[in-house]
Amino acid sequence: MVAALLVLAAPAANAQKINESSERAKLEKADAAIADAKKGTKASTWIAHAKAYADAYALPTKDLGRGVPAQVLMMNVGQPNEVVEGEFAGMPALICHYNWIKVYVVNDMIEGWEQLKSLGDNLPHTAIASYAKAYELDPKQEPKIASGAMNLANSLAEQAEALYNINKSVESAKTFELAYRAQTVVPSIKANTDNLFNAGMQMTMYASTCQGEESLAAFEKGEKLFTEALEAGFNDNDGNIYYYLFHCYYGQKEKNRKEYLAKAKEALLTGIKLYPKNVTILDGLMQFYTAEEGVGDPAELTEMIESSLANDPNNYDLWFGRGRVYNALKQYDECIKSFEKCAELRPGEFEPVFYTAYFIIEKANTEIEKLNNTANLSYEDYEKENARINLIYAEALPWLEKAHEYNPTDVATIEYLNGICFRLRDMEGMMDKYNKYHELYVNLR
Repeated sequence: MVAALLVLAAPAANAQKINESSERAKLEKADAAIADAKKGTKASTWIAHAKAYADAYALPTKDLGRGVPAQVLMMNVGQPNEVVEGEFAGMPALICHYNWIKVYVVNDMIEGWEQLKSLGDNLPHTAIASYAKAYELDPKQEPKIASGAMNLANSLAEQAEALYNINKSVESAKTFELAYRAQTVVPSIKANTDNLFNAGMQMTMYASTCQGEESLAAFEKGEKLFTEALEAGFNDNDGNIYYYLFHCYYGQKEKNRKEYLAKAKEALLTGIKLYPKNVTILDGLMQFYTAEEGVGDPAELTEMIESSLANDPNNYDLWFGRGRVYNALKQYDECIKSFEKCAELRPGEFEPVFYTAYFIIEKANTEIEKLNNTANLSYEDYEKENARINLIYAEALPWLEKAHEYNPTDVATIEYLNGICFRLRDMEGMMDKYNKYHELYVNLR
């Protein structure tokens, strides 16, 4: 593998070519320009200063990118000092060692990298501050400033992703945040709040791996990043940000238990109100209510959703969330009723009919488990109860057949049809259904 990769480097120059003294001289020249009494009053001088620092930051990794062929790496960067076999994200990889970077190649494509050296400390911070100063001196230069700031932000976001891929969570979080800050230097740029969200995610991940003051500080930082993202209009479509914000508050409960448990609860409640279908938030609420005595009764969730439905009785997502809540409370009849309403609201759609069937099956499975755990039951009583439960399974069948009609290739539906028809094979007409669906089931494998 190593030899095959190095063949690609035959026409390329040896090692990574960065003239360190020349690059540092550029930074010194830019510093001297802004320190000059006359030049330092001009926006153009600060733009040039910002660009010099942004270019210096991007230089070691400027020819890298995920999905770039290894041949391009060899042509643009040069032959590595060493290539060794290793792993990247659990996959076999070739690790190319250069003076400034370490590049991970998987299946002849660049998948990640690690920067080993830099031309200076705080290069992107200095560039951002210089772009901001240029705008302060001359707002008319905004188009030029915006272009440079966006290029820097893109470099930062790409580097942040690379840091994430090598499990450097804190560095990744800081770099994602910088990518956002770079986009806020002028009003014309619409800053990408995804960068704040990603920064918060990385900081929260890190906080969960450490303890004590370090963990508290990381959770607090994650909280601030998520809060700023929400205030700036972030929307992740499914509302998971509220679940992560919950973890940031919950992780700080040692500071002030009453205050932070209340904040943690409010984050989840806000999330479930806005995203009633979000199972992650719902599960978080159920676990939170059961783990922390006195924070709330799970029945509060049903009251909240029932209240919302009173004002918006045809809201599909609310009915969907209602079904999930009642399932978590093991009140299966109300759960099933919710999904039947979902099917009524969206006729002809696969999702609501499938979930109606799914929760009827869950109800029956619970009854079977209870029956099997009942001691000292006579054979006759067992058979009688088993027959009753089979009728519950049978209720799921027309819903499953509808789901199969709407989505004939759905694997889970076919598996359920095969299993239930086999269980009910002694009922009239059920053997024919079993033969039909079993053939489809066999063809899945």
